[in-house]
Amino acid sequence: MKKLLIVAHAPSENTRRMVDAVLRGASHPDIEGVSCRWVPPLDAVPADVLECDAIILGTTENLGYMSGALKDFFDRIYYPCLEQTQALPCAMYIRAGHDGTGTRRAAETICTGLRWSWVQEPLLCRGEWQDSFEEQCEELGMALAAGLDAGIY
Repeated sequence: MKKLLIVAHAPSENTRRMVDAVLRGASHPDIEGVSCRWVPPLDAVPADVLECDAIILGTTENLGYMSGALKDFFDRIYYPCLEQTQALPCAMYIRAGHDGTGTRRAAETICTGLRWSWVQEPLLCRGEWQDSFEEQCEELGMALAAGLDAGIY
């Protein structure tokens, strides 16, 4: 069984809905060989990353940057995971009240430093809340889990 780890900051009801949508997509009944779990960034430890086969990151945009919780996660796992998680398939969604470009750039820089492998462009959920954000997050979770299940990643 392959393991999909979701490390996502969900400080509000809407951002929790996004995490739930990723989990729902990754747990689609047609995906049989992948287990998934969500760990909030402040609770995630290097062992969580070392034990997974792929990761989805989720964050809010805070002052044009990722959440402090996700940055803290990266600070704690960077060196313990650097040499052992190269080519880890990763994806990301950003709940951006503005444009999300600073958040995206920062996360991409860190993941590039870790030598993780982006399986798709980061999903930017911009502006006022839209119910379609949940649909997009569900598709993100399903796509990554299906790729793991099929042996693509």
